[in-house]
Amino acid sequence: MLRALHIKNLVILEDVSLEFAGGFTVLTGETGAGKSMLVDAIELLVGGRGDAAVVREGAERAELAAEFDFEVNATIAPWLAEQDLQGDPGALLLRRTIDRTGRSRCFINGRAATLAQLKEAGEQLAATHGQHAHQSLLRAAAQRDLLDAHAEAEALARETAEAHRAWKRLQAVAEEAQKNYAAREAERSEIQDAVLELKRLSPEEGEWSRISAEQTRLQHGSSLLAGAQSSLEALSEAEGAALAQLSAVAAQLRALSQHDERLKVVVELLESAEAQVGEAVRELRHYASHIDLDPDLLREVEARIEALHAAARKHRVRPEALPERLAELEKRLAELELAVNPEALEREVAAARARYDTGARKLSAKRKLGAQALSKSVTAGMQQLAMGGGSFQISLKNLEQPGAAGAEDVEFEVTSHPSLPLRALARVASGGELSRISLAIQMVAAKESPVATLVFDEIDAGIGGAVAETIGKLLKKLGRQRQVFCVTHLPQVAAYGDEQWSVTRSSLRGKIVVEAARLDRSGRIEELARMLGGAGATARKHAAELLDAG
Repeated sequence: MLRALHIKNLVILEDVSLEFAGGFTVLTGETGAGKSMLVDAIELLVGGRGDAAVVREGAERAELAAEFDFEVNATIAPWLAEQDLQGDPGALLLRRTIDRTGRSRCFINGRAATLAQLKEAGEQLAATHGQHAHQSLLRAAAQRDLLDAHAEAEALARETAEAHRAWKRLQAVAEEAQKNYAAREAERSEIQDAVLELKRLSPEEGEWSRISAEQTRLQHGSSLLAGAQSSLEALSEAEGAALAQLSAVAAQLRALSQHDERLKVVVELLESAEAQVGEAVRELRHYASHIDLDPDLLREVEARIEALHAAARKHRVRPEALPERLAELEKRLAELELAVNPEALEREVAAARARYDTGARKLSAKRKLGAQALSKSVTAGMQQLAMGGGSFQISLKNLEQPGAAGAEDVEFEVTSHPSLPLRALARVASGGELSRISLAIQMVAAKESPVATLVFDEIDAGIGGAVAETIGKLLKKLGRQRQVFCVTHLPQVAAYGDEQWSVTRSSLRGKIVVEAARLDRSGRIEELARMLGGAGATARKHAAELLDAG
């Protein structure tokens, strides 16, 4: 769960630090005070999109940091180990900076990370449910994505989309093949000759650097042998050789060290040098005995280098890239051989279509089960949110032509009364109904989410009265299982918080100052009274009653 959050120079937030506990935490304050920016900060820290516009006026960069803790057996633990981003056991530190050019830098447990890694970690830590979620519910793609997430079919949906792309890609190749048979046959023949030529040459990975080194060694074989032999003579074989000199000096000083122990350090250094020189002599002897003076081998190596050079010039690549070039040509040749063989190409298209159909059928089956479960859960949630008798259903309509998104359209349907027919959500729901249906869906999604921290940003907009109290109860209940944050303007919701933070905005010497403070009981009563629209004794009494009821 989220333990601490630090924000510096984010829009109007200059320097804000907060420490959180578990349970249900509410964030309240006047409109425009900066409450939702705390949510924005969390979203940015878990990989949300950010640009230069988030940097406070006059600052060089926005800086965000968060500390999460997690169970040692949580799924994020092996992920951190796999990415080599471990920190203290059960702890995770996220940090992100965004500068005035929009450049973003990310860190996980103090180590540089990519934005993709930050997002991947964030998806396992926190989920945000925004105040405008109900608007996205009117889009067909958003409805389909929500169903796939609920049905745990997101991976299958991606695989199906990729299978569709592969099928269509091969289909396009087949159609093009019919139009450009002659041109493709000429290209195929040319590439086939190039492949055969390169196969005869048989360039190997790493061969160029290996054979270049071999050429250099063979070209300088005589000088290498002469140098090794003269070095051996100077070190160990000539009169007054270095090894004998070292040995004599070491012996002399070893005898003298009996009279002055300070010489022992020098003796040890000389003995070490003597051992090192002795090892060098042995290595040189071994080296000299294996130097190859073979003019025939040199000619073979130089001929091979010239052949590789010639092929590289012909194909306009570096010699070391010839194996890669051969692989590219072989791949293209395989494509062209399919293209000039209509029957083989038709079989490939049919196989790709079959793979897509199989994936689409599995996806449809998962969506059907998910639609039934989600429809039942959202309908139950509607009853709690002052929509008694209403029902929600997800309709799956088969497409004449299956597409990348599957073999069916996904449409959310709703009715406010059993006597009324189900109709598309976008056509029948009023603003208030849409907010409540969205909330019911988000509550279902939140309960099933594997993450430990859930953030709700003014999801209660357009709702009030008894429904608001119900929302407060639901969020408090959810807070017993997860860490829940909620930005709210409703005192009926705020009263149910285990903790309440007040966000205030003021002006000091022409600068906007935003502060966040954890409220004690008396502070909560004052804040709830303000939210109720009063500041007198009656409002405070009502606020205290709300707080006690929560």
